[in-house]
Amino acid sequence: MRKVKAHIEIASDGLYSVYIDDDSLNYGVIGEGKTISEAIDDFYAVYEALKQGFKEEGRIFEEVEFIYVKDVQSFLEYYSDIFSKSALERMTGINQKQLHHYATGLHKPRQAQIKKIEDALHNLGKELLAIHF
Repeated sequence: MRKVKAHIEIASDGLYSVYIDDDSLNYGVIGEGKTISEAIDDFYAVYEALKQGFKEEGRIFEEVEFIYVKDVQSFLEYYSDIFSKSALERMTGINQKQLHHYATGLHKPRQAQIKKIEDALHNLGKELLAIHF
């Protein structure tokens, strides 16, 4: 089964959206919600309804596996209760004011900054997976 990126973003109205931007598919799916979880649930409901509609019409529907990709703003907003700006600053080396600008959408991070954040989170994940009690 082919893997397709499903992008998760936060809109200016505070709602999260999940969408596919893969032009090779013969359909588009969009989900929205107050939380990322709600948006993903809505996304899947639309996907399943679309799949059923194709089946009823006798049309070919390519089933795919979704890989969820968050933008930095939606990640920082969604996990703000878990990761403080000061903790993220220590992990990434990016100052809190800049992280705040990314979280509010005032500035978009450069690719190098995105990589710093992603690498720091992956390293934290590795450290956490190594813990045994």
